[in-house]
This record gives sequence, structure tokens and C-alpha cells, in this order.
Amino acid sequence: MQWRALVLGLVLLRLGLHGVLWLVFGLGPSMGFYQRFPLSFGFQRLRGPDGPAPPASGPAARPGGLSGPSWLQPPAPAAAEGRRRRAPRRPGQGVCGPAHWGYVLGGRGRGRDEYEKRYSGAFPPQLRAQMRDLARGMFVFGYDNYMAHAFPQDELNPIHCRGRGPDRGDPSNLNINDVLGNYSLTLVDALDTLAIMGNSSEFQKAVKLVINTVSFDKDSTVQVFEATIRVLGSLLSAHRIITDSKQPFGDMTIKDYDNELLHMAHDLAVRLLPAFENTKTGIPYPRVNLKTGVPPDSNNETCTAGAGSLLVEFGILSRLLGDSTFEWVARRAVKALWSLRSSDTGLLGNVVNIQTGHWVGKQSGLGAGLDSFYEYLLKSYILFGEKEDLEMFNAAYQSIQNYLRRGREACNEGEGDPPLYVNVNMFSGQLMNTWIDSLQAFFPGLQVLMGDVEDAICLHAFYYAIWKRYGALPERYNWQLQAPDVLFYPLRPELVESTYLLYQATKNPFYLHVGMDILQSLEKYTKVKCGYATLHHVIDKSKEDRMESFFLSETCKYLYLLFDEENPVHKSGTRYMFTTEGHIISVDEHLRESPWKEFFSEEGGPDQMGKSGHRPKPQELNVINSSSNLSPD
Repeated sequence: MQWRALVLGLVLLRLGLHGVLWLVFGLGPSMGFYQRFPLSFGFQRLRGPDGPAPPASGPAARPGGLSGPSWLQPPAPAAAEGRRRRAPRRPGQGVCGPAHWGYVLGGRGRGRDEYEKRYSGAFPPQLRAQMRDLARGMFVFGYDNYMAHAFPQDELNPIHCRGRGPDRGDPSNLNINDVLGNYSLTLVDALDTLAIMGNSSEFQKAVKLVINTVSFDKDSTVQVFEATIRVLGSLLSAHRIITDSKQPFGDMTIKDYDNELLHMAHDLAVRLLPAFENTKTGIPYPRVNLKTGVPPDSNNETCTAGAGSLLVEFGILSRLLGDSTFEWVARRAVKALWSLRSSDTGLLGNVVNIQTGHWVGKQSGLGAGLDSFYEYLLKSYILFGEKEDLEMFNAAYQSIQNYLRRGREACNEGEGDPPLYVNVNMFSGQLMNTWIDSLQAFFPGLQVLMGDVEDAICLHAFYYAIWKRYGALPERYNWQLQAPDVLFYPLRPELVESTYLLYQATKNPFYLHVGMDILQSLEKYTKVKCGYATLHHVIDKSKEDRMESFFLSETCKYLYLLFDEENPVHKSGTRYMFTTEGHIISVDEHLRESPWKEFFSEEGGPDQMGKSGHRPKPQELNVINSSSNLSPD
């Protein structure tokens, strides 16, 4: 059986853990399952979408004979209808009670006894403290080397111990120029990680450096999405931490602070606004020049996640300023994309033309191009309480379950193969390719947030199995060839994020063991002279000289929080949510106040989106005092 090359060694582990399952961030009543979860990866003879299994001689024997588990077949109409009748769980559903968990682990040549011995026991407090300190040390090593060798440039080249900024010599180098704006990106992105780790002196020093040295009046063309989630989101998060009257992380206040970070966030957002102008659909251009606006030769094609994942940061900014402009344009883009979904499947594609509304990329999946669009539908509802956001999320989740999810209906019981989410044609639901990408590993965390913990456990186990095989997640993994399609790993946080959220939901020490595996792999394979380097090749472990800012803002943060049970994030009584870049935002009443709801109740659709008769005008900076951080009721 070909797929056993990946899952050889996956075995049942019965941890017998009793715990109460609770909804992440306290946004609803406690949730749990009083069930046994006997996960069984009993793969049958593998078949591809076009016919029976090929000969056992491997990929070389396939002239057109695709191979893969039977659940990768496109859903039959009757089966799809059956799944449509299975409504997605709503936040807050579930029953309280103890749970017995079974888990699947990835490994090669290991027997059941070894896994039982390693994973079925508790995680000792001393070991937890050791791992917490290792995660903190990982962040400190990367941060200190950035400050010593790279600041004020955007990123650290950890192998050669020097800084990296935009590639001025090659404007087409979007891998660099979409992200690096010559605004000390890594320092800005790491601000709230310093606070969460309780380093008040360094946090205060870093905030003052940002205020005194960072400017957005730059001749830099950046991706709107990256500038929003990495820079705008971090400035807003740090501002909220500074002005929080409770100061749960220690004294993070800044003497004579006069909302400078909020003013900077406003300045950046104003420079991003031209992306939303002169588009017939209301979907923004993908890139803007911070000084001159949309470049004359700008691309009219953008990905769904890039255009539709701006609402959290733009909405927070609008509600803190009392200026509806930013939330209005971001919400208009979401509605425009939503109006273009397939009438047959309810799915969206991954690339759209912002002028015509035609889908250029018809692939629908959970990874690159779509991931955070789904994430922000739910998180926007959590923050702002707008029911239409939840309605869109529930409809999107149902379409995902109907057309992307293959396998048996229950994660861990019944006949057939375990579930997996695949890439399909948005109009037909037909399988488009035979790979999944590492960004999809965020989805178990989102499932935890919305209450579908059982499916989250299954999908997380699949990605952890891949990590166990390579000591990293390849950017793309081909389930047919049982090998990476794209071999690099840029220190991404998605698997760590889902591990952290699943641990918070279940309190099962298994996820602490997963976190320890990830920590040890990063230390073994990616640590270099001045930081942590991208893996160029997950098999031979060769490296690239780049440490992206999300390593400090997300990967290290989630690892630290996984092991720091006493962190104020878990103990303060305040409800917190993380943005798609891992920036922490407290959920309180202030963010649910919007005096401009009439602007958001207009009919959607490309024709209406193009009209600006009701568009609110930008106001003068009118800062709403955000120092009151309300506790949950």
C-alpha cells in the first residue's frame, strides 16, 4: 500500500486523559465529547481518480495511472447531498464531560510499545518548564541577532549575519518585495511577542525605536495583505497592550505615550487605501506604492485570501478611530468576493480579476490563496459581532465539508478512510491536483475555534505525521507520489498554531509532545550562526539565508504559549484572539460598537460595490479611548 510509506507506524494511543473541553478564548460555554476516539488509519488498496490502483512498482510504472486513497474520488451526488444535510457545528455547541482520546502518530519502523511509552504518560512540569525556556531562548536568539546585525533593515539573513531589505535591483522579485517595505519589519512584527513573554523593558525599548525610527513615507511597493497583517496588525496589537488598564503582561506602559502607534497604523492604512480605488468590483489591487499609490502597471489579478483577509485589522482601526472608512472598504471587498462564489457548490476560487470579477484561478482549497479568507470570516464575527460574518462562515464551512472533505463522515469511527481536505474545481467539486500545502495546517486550529474539535484532531494528526517524517513541513506534499512537490520550509507557524489551540481545547499532553518534537526539529535543523534559517530542502536539510518575520511573531510565540500554562493569556480572565499573523487582540465591548452599520447593510454584488454614493468620508484622527479592556461576563 503506497500511502503506508507516510503512515507506517501510525498506531492507536489510548491516553485515558480526563478533562473538560472548553471553547477557545471563552467565547461560549464549555465544550467536550464524552466519546472514545479510536482513530484507525487502515488504508485499503489505493486508487486514483481515474481508475484502479496501478502496479506496485511505484510512480515509475504509472503512465497516467494516478494513485491515492479512495476518499480522493470526487464525491458522488448522493454522497454530497448526504453531507450537505450534516450541518456544521456552531460556536458554543457541545456537551461538557470527560473524554478518552486516541491518537495517531507518524513515524517509521517504530512499534506500538515505543509510542505507548513515549506519548501515553503525562508531561512532567519540569519538562514543560524546560521546553518553555527553550522556546523563549529561540525567540531571544533570533531577536537579539536581528537587532545586532540587521536592524533597521526588514529581515535578518541568519547565515551571513546581516540585514535584508527590498530588492531594489529587481522589482519583479515579489518573494522579497511583497513583504519587505524598508520599515524595520521584523522589529515591528515582534512587538507583542516581547510583551507576551513578559519582557517589559525590551518591549518599551522596541516601541520607542519604532516610534522614533519607522516611517511609511517610503518609495516601496508592497503587497497590501502582507503590510496589513504583519505591520498594521502588530501596531494595533501593541497599542492595545500599552493602553490596557489591566496590564496583564506586566508594566508595558510607555511614559508620555500619546497613541503614536495608532497614529502610525492610521498613516499606513491611508497609504494602502488607493488599492481599493478604481476597481469595478471593490476588490482591491494586490499592491501599492506607499508613496505614490497603485503602480501604473499594476496587476488586475489577486488571490482571494489577499483581498478578503483585511477586515480584522481594518475593522479594529476603524473602531478605534471612529472612522468607518477602513472597515467599509475591507467589508466591501469581502462581500464582493462572496458574491462571486459558485452558485452550484458555494465555493470560491483562488485568483480573481478585480475589474471583471472573473475567476482566473478556479482551484478551491484550504491552503495558499484561500486560507485566511475563511479564517477572517469567523474571527471578524468574534471581534465585531456582525451576524453576516458568521452566516458567511457557516455557509463556507458547509461547502468545504460538502466538496473538499473526503473520507468517512466521522473522523474516528465507521467504514472508509480517514478524512482529508483536497483541492477541487470551485464549480464542479472535481479533484484538481494531488497535493496539499503546508498553509492548510492552520485549519485544525480554526476548527477548534468554531467547535469541530473531532475533525481538527484528525487533520492535525495527518500534518504531524508529515512533520515526523521530515522534521519539517514541505511547502507542498504530493499524496500520490508520497513525496514533497515543493521542498522548502520557511519556518512557518501553522502546525504549531493548531497544536497550541488543540492543547488549549483538550489539555491533552500529547500536544505538548508534538510541540517538543517541533522545537527539537527547529533547533536541530534550522539553527545557524545568527538565527534560524529557512530549510531549502526538507530531505537533505540544506538551508536558505532568510529568517522571515513570522518566525518571531508566530512560530516562537505559539511554541512559548503552548508550554507556558501560567501565561496571562491563559490566566487573566480576558478573552483573547490571534490575528492571522499571530498578533494578540483582546475581545471586548469597544470593538463591537459601530455607529455606521447602515453602510454595511447595502446589497452586495459587483454593480453595487462599484458605486460610492454612500461611502463614508475619512475623518480627522478621532481616537477612541481603548484603555478599558472589559472582562467577559
